[in-house]
Amino acid sequence: MKNHTLWLHCVLAALGVLVLGKGIGAADSVLTGAAAFGDWRTDAPGVRRKITVQDLPPPGATPSADNFAPVIQRPPGAKLKVPTGFKVAEFAGGLDRPRLIRAAPNGDIFVAESHAGKIVALRAPDGAAKPTRVETFASGLDLPFGIAFWPPGPSPQYVYVANTDSVVRFPYRKGDLRARGAAETVVRDIPGGGHLRGGGHWTRDVVFSKDGSKMFVSVGSLSNDAEGLARLRGAAADWARRHNLGSSWGSEYHRADVLEFNADGSGERVFASGLRNCVGMAINPTTGELWCSTNERDGMGDDLPPDYVTRVRQGQFFGWPWFYIGSHEDPSHRGERPDLKGKVTVPDVLIQAHSASLGMTFYDGRQFPGDYRGDAFAAEHGSWNRSRRTGYKVIRVIVHDGVPTGEYEDFLTGFVTEGGDVWGRPVGVTVAHDGSLIVSEDAHGTLWRVTWQGH
Repeated sequence: MKNHTLWLHCVLAALGVLVLGKGIGAADSVLTGAAAFGDWRTDAPGVRRKITVQDLPPPGATPSADNFAPVIQRPPGAKLKVPTGFKVAEFAGGLDRPRLIRAAPNGDIFVAESHAGKIVALRAPDGAAKPTRVETFASGLDLPFGIAFWPPGPSPQYVYVANTDSVVRFPYRKGDLRARGAAETVVRDIPGGGHLRGGGHWTRDVVFSKDGSKMFVSVGSLSNDAEGLARLRGAAADWARRHNLGSSWGSEYHRADVLEFNADGSGERVFASGLRNCVGMAINPTTGELWCSTNERDGMGDDLPPDYVTRVRQGQFFGWPWFYIGSHEDPSHRGERPDLKGKVTVPDVLIQAHSASLGMTFYDGRQFPGDYRGDAFAAEHGSWNRSRRTGYKVIRVIVHDGVPTGEYEDFLTGFVTEGGDVWGRPVGVTVAHDGSLIVSEDAHGTLWRVTWQGH
């Protein structure tokens, strides 16, 4: 029965039929094995996948594709798709390539317009279909991305912003739409990125531990696969003794990491290493654990290695650049770090390779049905290094009592036309004060709002 159901589900998905409703979450509806590696044509709200380590193909099983997707104008009549009972509508437009978004405790939506060097604040009373005010909270920033309110709770005193090479904070009182003071630099000399700094991953997210005592900052790698990293040879063992497990050096020093600080910027240390590009972070509000939404390396074929969403604990090493998804040795670094084999953390939820998993958030609202509470949402910006497009959607990561099951489910789809043309690229996700989900997409400068309407 299970095999028949799985076959039928794949056929329906390929035909563009939406298999929706309560039954989609059942175990016999989860796409596994080869069926889990689809593309935009099999995406639909409610389609659930589980990719495991055993499902991974060998390196080079398919050629490495160069398949960039030029963004087209939104086609007339184009509609986004959400599960039965939900509604999606444009919330705001005219923004300048909005990237990460966060909701303030009072319900204002803060948006990073990274390339414009600005943080914009939007006010929308609970249930409002559109913002009633849009203000520039701060400008003159350097590729800002991460936004965090400190201390956590109803009455923060500062808004922290992660530039590409620093963390700054602005004095804040609940309801401020404009910064009430100048930026104070809290952390200097984070390895920067972007075209003005020799390339490399430039996004830096910032979140605080549940009690506000620790600040986490994610820093992506400079290169795809540490192509320019010199071998330490005999010195590797000494380096490993003096640094976090799997920490890199040279141009990759303090990169591909999550860094930890005190709230005032002191106490710097590497919290976890080997995460090629943890673009989005979130704290699970129930367990207090740090999670990362991570982009893995390119150039190894269509389905390798998977991107991932995972819990991250102090001292863990996730493999980059020497290994991937456990003890799979990267062919480009064969034999370089045998001391690390067997010490690589396997991520919790493997996402189709090259999906470009970006911002993430946990659903702690009360508008959606109860089984959504405690799950995570992640924005998949979309592939370029895959022969058949994947990503370009928002997924729901299934979490039971704080523990991920390894499954994820398509939640918001439709940014790719049936012919494979792309008109939208999701980046950020946040839960609004009224329990709706707000999604940013940077191709056309829009925010989208997903609400529960009921069956």
